[in-house]
Amino acid sequence: MSDISATEIKLRRRSRVLEVSFADGSRFELPFEYLRVHSPSAEVRGHGAGEGVLVLGKENVVISAVEPVGQYAVKLVFDDGHDTGLFTWRYLHELGSQREQKWSEYRARVERAARDADPA
Repeated sequence: MSDISATEIKLRRRSRVLEVSFADGSRFELPFEYLRVHSPSAEVRGHGAGEGVLVLGKENVVISAVEPVGQYAVKLVFDDGHDTGLFTWRYLHELGSQREQKWSEYRARVERAARDADPA
């Protein structure tokens, strides 16, 4: 999978998904919120080992722009001001192919954080 490349990207604002098609024939619809909370930026991933920062409250976030970066990535500009981190083709493919697992892990982290915040 070293030659993963996107062949088409469609920003679907009404349905709030980024549709990405790849040369291997795969196609993924990635919700804006999912992309925002899984941003590859240091702000979200953290600067060291571990789970990174838990991003909350992004249910209504919108991608306002998709900017190409060379032949290997895009920069997504979100309407909450977040625009750091490059979404490489490989990372977008990973987010698509592992969406169920990654979303489930994220939701579990959100639930743990809510329990920790309100132990009663």
